[in-house]
Amino acid sequence: MDKPGNGTENAIDGIGENGAENALENAAENVTGDESGTESPSDRPDENLPSVAVCIVTWNSAAWIEECLASVRRQTWPNVSVVVVDNASTDDTVWRIGRVDMDLRLIRNERNLGFAAGQNLAITAVDADYYLVLNPDVWLAPDYVELLVKIMEERPEIGSAAGGLVRADGSGILDSAGLVMSWTRRAVDRGAGRLPEEFGEPGEVFGVSGAAAMYARRMIRDVSVEGEFFDEDFFAYKEDVDVAWRARLLGWTAWYEPRARALHARGWGERSDRGRIPLEIRRHSYKNRYLTILKNENFNLEWWLRLPGLLAVELAWHGYLLVRDPKVLGVWPRLLELMPRAWSKRRALQEKRVDRTFSAAVPPDAAAPPAPPGG
Repeated sequence: MDKPGNGTENAIDGIGENGAENALENAAENVTGDESGTESPSDRPDENLPSVAVCIVTWNSAAWIEECLASVRRQTWPNVSVVVVDNASTDDTVWRIGRVDMDLRLIRNERNLGFAAGQNLAITAVDADYYLVLNPDVWLAPDYVELLVKIMEERPEIGSAAGGLVRADGSGILDSAGLVMSWTRRAVDRGAGRLPEEFGEPGEVFGVSGAAAMYARRMIRDVSVEGEFFDEDFFAYKEDVDVAWRARLLGWTAWYEPRARALHARGWGERSDRGRIPLEIRRHSYKNRYLTILKNENFNLEWWLRLPGLLAVELAWHGYLLVRDPKVLGVWPRLLELMPRAWSKRRALQEKRVDRTFSAAVPPDAAAPPAPPGG
């Protein structure tokens, strides 16, 4: 997922509270849905509604945090709490949070723990049925939470969901309509750079962008490994891909709901614009891709058959890096240091999968598991 950078201030210049609302209305004007027969949240007492905790991690996020929180305050779903974890911001982020007129819990870290650890801290700080992991540079349409909670309540197998994220640069084009995974094991934002109406149908996706992702507590508890939902060795970037892959391996569904809309600002333009992305971020992204593969890839016969093609792609990619971006490869010592821990987490995940398969195969009243074939 993308984390905001200081340059995003230019991307949202002139989009005040009313501007963000108007932009969201324009982005959603071509998306329609049948709302007949659905119960309005106002028809039920707040305490009987599933609870939602909005979890935001900030780090020098002063340019966007007030509008982000204002969009949370405008949500039509009434049973919402907010937790903000600040990773030792050096700008006036904390001051801006303090002047927002809403109830929230602010946790201030003495140092930057990273996005993954910050979100884990926010999630464990509050008990809720659903957790909306939200970037501070994202502004939600008022019904964003409501639309996602409704579909996740109707279909318990959905463990994560997100709406259509539209770029906040006024172009009206998509930033993300979920995540897709290529055969080369590169996860990208589905629909990025295309028009929202091209992705107007809801449906299952590989995963959801962590910029505005709704996760069910039932899934968080199930897929956490060694007590962590987001892998804190990642620090930041691609932790949402790791969660998506892990959840799929354990049988959970990720869902894209196009009627739910949000605006997303980026600090360095499009993903292809590597020159604007800080070196530290490029290194985290590189490192975390390989950790994600090590933790989640099946390494089955199909993978071995793809291996020659994979090696060719990787050689070409690293040739490019050696010529155009060699400093990224300086993260290799850290990657090698983390690989044994990633393998340990892989083993824990595989044990979960085996237990899941065995439990599904054995009737609840079985006295003992059947003997394996041949003895």
